[in-house]
Amino acid sequence: MLPFTTEQFLEVFTNYNIAIWPAQIAAYLLGGVAVALLFLQPTGSDRAVAGILAVMWLWTGFAYHAIWFAVINQAAYLFAVLFIVQGCYLIHAGVYRRQIRFGIRRGPAAWVGAAFVVYAAILYPLIGIATAHRYPAMPMFGVTPCPVTVFTFGMLLLTRGPVPRPLLVIPVVWSLIGGSAAILLSVPQDWLLLVSGGIAVALMVIRDRGQRFSVLPTI
Repeated sequence: MLPFTTEQFLEVFTNYNIAIWPAQIAAYLLGGVAVALLFLQPTGSDRAVAGILAVMWLWTGFAYHAIWFAVINQAAYLFAVLFIVQGCYLIHAGVYRRQIRFGIRRGPAAWVGAAFVVYAAILYPLIGIATAHRYPAMPMFGVTPCPVTVFTFGMLLLTRGPVPRPLLVIPVVWSLIGGSAAILLSVPQDWLLLVSGGIAVALMVIRDRGQRFSVLPTI
């Protein structure tokens, strides 16, 4: 049983979206830049994409969870810590240590990654509108937890090398928490979240294992 009603949950989005406007536009612009960098691959693009993902996680942790969602759910403070830790780890692994190499690569992981990105940015709000969750009473791309998580899974699937496994822990945890709550709250655009973590991790393991075997010397 959740400590708040669906009406209270949607009211948080209404107040939040009104208060942070036009941050939603900035989030879409940043998301577009991240996707463009996958194709253009200028110097420093990997660090820039990791930085963009970090900004989304940090913003959502501070602004959404710690300030707005905490009004109706005290567990939001714990969620805020998780999102902030994830943002900091993205900076550490992707910006500082350069352990993430973003780029387009053939295979099922890339196709699913692209599908997740499109879903988070385009299909997600359209499903919300179609199911009567209209702006401002709806989660928005780049500034709320569930689309940020799906977008992150998509971008991490669009990588040219192994992704540090600890980087997946918090997104997977949130996919289970947020996806389960979405079913109870009847938020259909978030239902994909529940399985997105399992799908992303499985595809990354299969992709990375195949890549490792492909570079083994033949005897």
